[in-house]
Amino acid sequence: MPDAVVIGAGPNGLVAANLLADAGWSVEVLEEQPEPGGAVRHDSEVAPGFVNDLFSSFYPLAAASPVLAGLRLQEHGLRWAHAPHVLAHPLTDGTCAVLDRDVGTTAASLDVFAPGDGAAWEHLHDVWDRYRADILDALFTPFPPVKAAARLALRLRGAGGLRLARTLVLPVRRLGEEEFRGEGGRLLLAGNALHADLAPEAAGSGGFGWLMSMLGQTYGFPVPVGGSGALTEALARRLRSLGGILRCGQRVDHVVVRDRRALGVRTAGGETVAARRAVLADVSVPALYGTLVDPADLPGQVLADLERFQWDFATFKVDWALDGPVPWQCARAAGAGTVHLSDGLDELTRFAAQIAMRQVPDRPFALFGQMTTTDPSRSPEGTESAWAYTHVPQDVRGDAGDEGIGGSWDTKEQELMADRVERQVERFAPGFRSLIRARRILAPPTLQSMDANLHGGAINGGTTAMHQQLFFRPVPGTGRPETPVAGLYLASAGAHPGGGVHGAPGANAARAALRQHRLAGLTRVQRVLTRRDRTGDRR
Repeated sequence: MPDAVVIGAGPNGLVAANLLADAGWSVEVLEEQPEPGGAVRHDSEVAPGFVNDLFSSFYPLAAASPVLAGLRLQEHGLRWAHAPHVLAHPLTDGTCAVLDRDVGTTAASLDVFAPGDGAAWEHLHDVWDRYRADILDALFTPFPPVKAAARLALRLRGAGGLRLARTLVLPVRRLGEEEFRGEGGRLLLAGNALHADLAPEAAGSGGFGWLMSMLGQTYGFPVPVGGSGALTEALARRLRSLGGILRCGQRVDHVVVRDRRALGVRTAGGETVAARRAVLADVSVPALYGTLVDPADLPGQVLADLERFQWDFATFKVDWALDGPVPWQCARAAGAGTVHLSDGLDELTRFAAQIAMRQVPDRPFALFGQMTTTDPSRSPEGTESAWAYTHVPQDVRGDAGDEGIGGSWDTKEQELMADRVERQVERFAPGFRSLIRARRILAPPTLQSMDANLHGGAINGGTTAMHQQLFFRPVPGTGRPETPVAGLYLASAGAHPGGGVHGAPGANAARAALRQHRLAGLTRVQRVLTRRDRTGDRR
């Protein structure tokens, strides 16, 4: 019987398992898919010689994460690669905002849009640099981050703390208008905000866009050399070196609970795996509270709140094998690992508004990844392994493109949407489609079938909007990995701080389990001492 059972071998599940094993616990990880990794996997199925990431690709949060740094995965084979530029946002008029790890390079690209905008960017970066350590500490620790928040409050006292707080809750459109005269800086912030499901007019999108931009400015958007699955391989290799057990093809369909305490899990094959101390679930919130745990073992309020749980946008992704480099109209986009494709801030707003109206966008904002530009091992010299993803509604009610896409995502709809994404790329890179050797389409149902946590193609474990963050995540009054069932911990992106490959939800869950075990041990010792004292009194 292992000390802990971890459900799911995504990055959070593997981080949790590694930390428990570091503490001397025996750990068994059960994964539904035939291989570990969750949304951190790659393959070579698009075309021979081409490596394509199946889901996520660029990892600024992993580069910044003290959790992953503490695991020293470089000792287990992990290596990182960077593109010449972090990110580019070209426009059809040939101008281009560039995010580079060199602040001066970023600033110079923004001065082209409006003189002085480079200095404004440098000011935003100075604020980030001043408070970066405390912000990251608060981001990656359990909510509420008491120590980090206290340090940050002390540093902000008398230094514009309320102004910074206001900046973080601003819509990104308003933040961009206040900070920049031209569109370049506004586009970098707004495009990064839409890495989540935050429209330019959404409260808090300014803070998220600023955070992602500054992460890129400081750490870049690195990729694992050889494919995203190299990160998973390093985590799995480390776990096995500590004696941890990882079993794939094992779908857990029930958490065994007795007297409101988790005792283990049962698999779809009928096997019961008992856990001596804890069960950690790297699964979505609706799956944990709506399927794996019996409703009778949960408070009624949790079940009621679950009905209000909101997923983030669905995702539609296309992978390509290209016979040559992408022919960007703006040459500076050629050196960027990630390229944002939207012809201005108003087009971003239009895109988000169409999704809000449950329409498939006609001009989809696309995040485009140039993987060979970033990591030359991804495809033969002179070619490019590339991908793009865009967002669509979870519940499609119409097609703004008037092609009849209704959300069934059958073969016809997948081809229509992939063609639409390619036309969007063509607007900024004329001749792109002539380079396509092969393509693969990953529609929302496909993504979910390959990773059950990606419900309908949602990639952040639930909306990033303010009403489902901090102590509202995953449901009001929580914000921590502990669940209403003793010994059961939420270790997925559904918990604070949410989506992204950084390992914090898994680490927080592991540390909560370790802390609870220590407290239980202290309680037992206190009981023994109390009994001894009473016995001595009687004598």
